[in-house]
Amino acid sequence: MGTEEHKAAAARTVRIAIITLSSTRSLTDDASGGWIKERLESMGHDVVHHEVIPDNPDIIAGTTLDAIQDHRPQVVLMNGGTGISPKDVTIETVKGLLEKEMTGFGALFAALSYEEIGSPAILSRATAGVIKGAAVFCMPGSLKACKLACEKLIFPELGHLAKHLTEA
Repeated sequence: MGTEEHKAAAARTVRIAIITLSSTRSLTDDASGGWIKERLESMGHDVVHHEVIPDNPDIIAGTTLDAIQDHRPQVVLMNGGTGISPKDVTIETVKGLLEKEMTGFGALFAALSYEEIGSPAILSRATAGVIKGAAVFCMPGSLKACKLACEKLIFPELGHLAKHLTEA
C-alpha cells in the first residue's frame, strides 16, 4: 500500500497533548502552544492536554510520561527548550525516552528553517520519535518555528501517524 492509500485510510480525528517548555510563559501568554491548540481544534482534532512547564529535565521527563499515561494522546507536541544554551534540555531529555526515533523530522525541519532564515538555522534543534505508543515532536518555541514545523511537517501527517501507531 502506498502513501496515498495509507493517508486515505488515516484517522480523521487525533488525540493530541501540547507541552510548552518555558520559564517565563504561562497558559495565558503561551502564543505558540495556544496557536497549536487553536489550529488543531479548528481542524477537528481533540486536544486532550495543554500545559506549560519549566526547562528542567526531571519535570520534562515526568510530565511527558504522565501526559502519555494519563491522557492517552496519539501525538505529543512539545515546543521550547530546543536551543543551544545550557538551560535548553528538551532534546536531550526526550531523546532519552524515545523507543523509536523519526530522524527525518529534525533533518527536514533544519532544511525548511534554512530556506526561511538562512544560516541561523544551525542554532535550532528539533527531534521526534515514539514514546509508549505516542508520536512525540520537539520543536523550537518561537511562533514562527512552530508554524513551520506544524504546517509543513506535522499537521499533514497526523492521521497517518495515528494509523501507524495503532497497527498491531
